[in-house]
Amino acid sequence: MTTLQTRHAASDIGEPTRLALYRQMVRMRGMEKRAYDLFLQNLVKGTSHLSLGQEAIAAGFGVAMRDDDYTFATYRGHAHTLARGVPMTGILAELMGRANGLMAGKGGSMHLTSVDHGMMGSYAIIGAHLPIATGAAWSAQYRGTGQAAVCFFGDGTTNIGAFHEALNLAAVWKLPVVFVCENNLYMEYTAIGSVTAVPNPAADRAAAYGLQPVVVDGNDPEAVHEAAVAALSRARSGEGPSLIEAKTYRHGGHSRADPAKYRPAAEVEEWLKRDPIPAYRQRLLGLGVAESVLDEIEAESARLVDEATAEAKAGPQPGEDLVLKDVWADGGATWRN
Repeated sequence: MTTLQTRHAASDIGEPTRLALYRQMVRMRGMEKRAYDLFLQNLVKGTSHLSLGQEAIAAGFGVAMRDDDYTFATYRGHAHTLARGVPMTGILAELMGRANGLMAGKGGSMHLTSVDHGMMGSYAIIGAHLPIATGAAWSAQYRGTGQAAVCFFGDGTTNIGAFHEALNLAAVWKLPVVFVCENNLYMEYTAIGSVTAVPNPAADRAAAYGLQPVVVDGNDPEAVHEAAVAALSRARSGEGPSLIEAKTYRHGGHSRADPAKYRPAAEVEEWLKRDPIPAYRQRLLGLGVAESVLDEIEAESARLVDEATAEAKAGPQPGEDLVLKDVWADGGATWRN
């Protein structure tokens, strides 16, 4: 039976962890709001896919993961990249196509990668990264490092063949990988419920691979963190993979080009009331955290966003010397001539 897991004031999570979760979410929200502003100023190259409203998932796992664990994300990966400790300047600069970006401006919004931080890439091909995350977990298992791979994907991915192939192989080989479905109810412009036979597109298929169905409130950072800690512990102890479905909602459209008119107004209004950041702020206040502490976290976040924006804008445009860099194994095309 699939049940929704939530955490409340009685949670045994300590205050340092709670503040870390709040700090992560506030920074993610501030950075992505700034990315939206930069897009409207025509400074972000191409489109962008924001995760405003989904921050609790990235924060919950980010706080739970080890520094040497692996993260694999979709094109909606800004928050997941920040969660791994990647400097905000590099992220915003990459969105703007600047040479001081994570990939010197060559990747853009949908391909954020920082191997040094365990951020193994954002993938624009739906479902393509699940087998890659499985391979990373196999590598960790073979080397005996105790590392785990965490693979985030959207609800639409559950109807892709790679989803089933990756889960099956991971279960057969008991690989240390955690599959996390960020179910925001829509696969681009189509409601997942209108094209899927089960109500929980990820969790209701877990039994087919011998896994326990786990559904968490993806707007509750403590619920996500608890699920993350349990799944990562399971992975490191040799018990194999986990499949977690986190129910959440994106505040905006699929991308900046999408006004999201296909979503019922009442549905949007109801989910906006469940915004994870103000809701968690109220919970922390109710638990006795001083308002001044939360105010300081918010002020620090605003300062970091402003500083990162200024540094990113100051970055130079990529030069022609970067055009062929990283395309050929030897670093250039001269051998062809």
